[in-house]
Amino acid sequence: MPELSPYLIMKGLKTRVIGQKILYFPTLPSTMDTAREQARLGALEGTVVITGEQTAGRGRLDRSWLSPKGNIALSIILRPDISSLPYLIMIASLAAARSIETITGEKTQIKWPNDVLITGKKVCGILIENELKGNKVSFSVTGIGINTGLKVAGYKEIADTAISLSSAPDSGLRLKLIQALLTEFEALYLLLPQGIQIYESWRGRLVTLGKKVRATWGEQVIEGVAESVDEDGTLFIRDEGGEVRKVVAGDVTLRG
Repeated sequence: MPELSPYLIMKGLKTRVIGQKILYFPTLPSTMDTAREQARLGALEGTVVITGEQTAGRGRLDRSWLSPKGNIALSIILRPDISSLPYLIMIASLAAARSIETITGEKTQIKWPNDVLITGKKVCGILIENELKGNKVSFSVTGIGINTGLKVAGYKEIADTAISLSSAPDSGLRLKLIQALLTEFEALYLLLPQGIQIYESWRGRLVTLGKKVRATWGEQVIEGVAESVDEDGTLFIRDEGGEVRKVVAGDVTLRG
């Protein structure tokens, strides 16, 4: 199977917006940074930046994201209405979860707000960055990283918490998964601005709800049971004192 290329990815891709322009780079520091540069230069909505190797990838909360050769690292340029921004995390995590299941048969779950899990371990991470002008969105960039060829055991920092769809690079798997991911992403994105169906599907996959959790952001920590989640993505936790607390951003880990 030849290495990835825009031609191979677009061949057979039947989307109307997402992936109709693909920029592929053998290596990049960050697809997010390149996508932002392209967006500022006027790139069309749906343009996808993909790299074969990402050397300075980043995730949520300023964490680094490992993207060696064999993994999927891509960013999608969007120009949504500002009211649609809360749904982008839901769209990206749902699209990733569904495409993984379609191509591999593995059962997936989503940990609030957007980590895709297999058997409780992280297989996919998502990062959303927006640039606003007043109350309008200039552009939004959705970054998606999927472990498709990562030897997890070789990285002590993630050995116990991450999983990969394969332990060796497989360009055939990556090609099928990227095509499925872009197809699923577009199907969900075209449901906007009415996002209730997206929200309900995302909520239904959240492994977090009903579980004991620990939420942290900054110096604040909440421990309790994740009871519900709002349509804007806000998580509600009943803490150990019985008070219901709101979590809009931060990190949530499952306890027990």
